[in-house]
Amino acid sequence: MKKNIYKLLFFTVLVSTVSCSKRLEIEPKQSIDQGQALQTSGDVQVALVGTYTQLGNVNFYGGQMFVMAELLGDYNELIWSGTYQQMTQMYNKTIPVNSTFVSATWISGYNAINSANNVLSAIGVVDAANKNKYEGEAKFLRAAAYFELVKMYAKDWSNGDPNTNDGVPLVLTPTREITDANKVARAKVAAVYGQIIADLVDAEAKLPVSNGFFATKNAAAALLARVYLQKRDYANARDAANRVITSNRYSLNGYYPDAFPYTDGGSNGTTTEDIFALQVRANSGTNDFQTYFSADSRGDITISDDHLILYEAADERQDLFYSSGGSVYNGKNDYVYANVHTIRLAEMYLIRAEANFRLGTVVGTTPLNDLNRIRNRVALASKGSITLDDILIERKLELAFEGFNLSDIKRLGVSTGYFTGGGGLAATSPKLVLPIPDREIRVNPNLTQNEGY
Repeated sequence: MKKNIYKLLFFTVLVSTVSCSKRLEIEPKQSIDQGQALQTSGDVQVALVGTYTQLGNVNFYGGQMFVMAELLGDYNELIWSGTYQQMTQMYNKTIPVNSTFVSATWISGYNAINSANNVLSAIGVVDAANKNKYEGEAKFLRAAAYFELVKMYAKDWSNGDPNTNDGVPLVLTPTREITDANKVARAKVAAVYGQIIADLVDAEAKLPVSNGFFATKNAAAALLARVYLQKRDYANARDAANRVITSNRYSLNGYYPDAFPYTDGGSNGTTTEDIFALQVRANSGTNDFQTYFSADSRGDITISDDHLILYEAADERQDLFYSSGGSVYNGKNDYVYANVHTIRLAEMYLIRAEANFRLGTVVGTTPLNDLNRIRNRVALASKGSITLDDILIERKLELAFEGFNLSDIKRLGVSTGYFTGGGGLAATSPKLVLPIPDREIRVNPNLTQNEGY
């Protein structure tokens, strides 16, 4: 009999929703018969919550994947002093195909995708009031996972031909057992982006404007803006960012450090500029930025003078840097239970500014006005005129150490040392792409390995 594999977490959450007044005599199971799983709208809701948990796994949106990207894209701005061999390999750009961190990120991404696929396969049993919302959330989560995987494990859209470059395997139905039929080859980069965009367009159409801390219509539009920017589709990137901004549901915090609150554990740490944030609590979730960047944790990553000198004297973004033990740390995620601030309003202003500037358009407002909005928030004087580099350096400093460095280097086609005087690896270097995990290739001979491995 075929089995539909579900994480024990899903089963635990399901059990916890049953009234405490009833005596439960349930034998714990690691799997559920396909005929018994996801039969009701409530079952699908539990599975959907599990998908958020999968996406927020410590190896994925929980932070480690973004930290890996920061180390891989770094050139003299970070100082790594940790003892994890796999992170040292990221920092040195010498990654073996059997790296356990590379493998864990891949597995976590596909676990999230499979969870989303399970939800979508059962969407027909969801009640009418929730059907569109659950489908939109699942497609948002699947798109988010595929976007990170294709950026990390494949050549960038602008590096060669995305129609012929291998991306990552596209799996759009639940994997319920391992067979030769589901040992699929890598889809092309363009096909993966096409699926991501299709999922997000549908998600934006179906998601509600308000949905607590779960995915919303604006979260889908914001992620679309990010995806379109990565593939240099500036018109669509501009328009998606503009939809989010003009929704008027978000606002920049008056003081930049307030965008990264040091909560007391009783607050969820979400701010007025968070469009989507992974929730972290004392009993659930992980923010692995805190693990590596904070002096209150491992403190493996410190900040060098090459980065610090990029800021203007009055820039309040510098208030998040602090010294401890003779080293400089970044305090964006200093609290162990800080949310992972995945999409912020500031990014939307910067995307709209860059896209408008490149296209010579004025959708929403001028690029100058958008840039000055970001500058004024951090106590910097307005500029009278700007260049593209003015926008790019503002983006780098505004989004510093949030996981953007590597993907920005690739889409801009610049070296890893572009913002600090040159040097480093070229954007097209094979060393800036993760290998396909060796364990995956051994199990699935249809997978090809990346150049240089």
